[in-house]
Amino acid sequence: MNRTLKSPTQQKLNRIPKAGTRNYNCLTFAAAMNSQFPHDEIKPFASDKAKKQQVEEMFDGIAARYDLMNRLFSAGIDMKWRKKTISLLKRLEPKTVLDMATGTADMAILASRLLNPDKITGLDLSAEMLELGRKKVEKEGLANKIELVKGDGEAISFPGNSFDAVMVAFGVRNFENLENGLKEMLRVLKPGGKLVILEFSKPNWGFKNLYNVYMGIVAPEVARWFRQNKNAYRYLNRSTNAFPDRSDFTAILNRVGFSNTECKPLSFGICCIYSGRKL
Repeated sequence: MNRTLKSPTQQKLNRIPKAGTRNYNCLTFAAAMNSQFPHDEIKPFASDKAKKQQVEEMFDGIAARYDLMNRLFSAGIDMKWRKKTISLLKRLEPKTVLDMATGTADMAILASRLLNPDKITGLDLSAEMLELGRKKVEKEGLANKIELVKGDGEAISFPGNSFDAVMVAFGVRNFENLENGLKEMLRVLKPGGKLVILEFSKPNWGFKNLYNVYMGIVAPEVARWFRQNKNAYRYLNRSTNAFPDRSDFTAILNRVGFSNTECKPLSFGICCIYSGRKL
């Protein structure tokens, strides 16, 4: 059962849109099943390359200082968000965990400490991020428990019903086709398994203007000072603003087949933890 209240956006989903409209709020359920959400088309760079390829190249380019920039921009609170997300899996006591968009393996390492599963598999498009992640895993002495694999989250190279739990931190916005990625996560979950997602969202109204200035102007300039591609951080802000968050996102989770979906906003709504089960 979905425990989130229906938003005005959800209520509008049943309305038939005017011809040519691309506004997510006016999508019918039938149109939404085609996975054409506005954020699907937001790309990191002004290029004809597919979004998936651009995302891979973007993360390869910022990998060297990715962890530093995360800690800097969030003042370290992102690690608290990650721990809260992983804690939702404790009662499940998963033995096998898939960490989608694992990046430099922050979530995989934390999950190994907090959940102590038999095996964690981290999947990511970026070879450079994965290489840094492997070094961190080795340093933590977890190479026998955490395996990092290069792969596509929209075409996961594992059989169905493979994992007790799937987790994603700040990764679903980067899917080229959001619903394809969610359906793949559902497919590889075992019956009774649980999905947890940590993702940026549009902050509460009282904090929204300050946040938009920070993410739209300050963060890209700070990234430039550290010789990082500031377009990558502009992409973060643009994709977050276009992403279907809160009850809109839980509605999508329900539609692709997840049950018992929930949403928990954190830190003035800067991000949310979403969860769902596979029956």
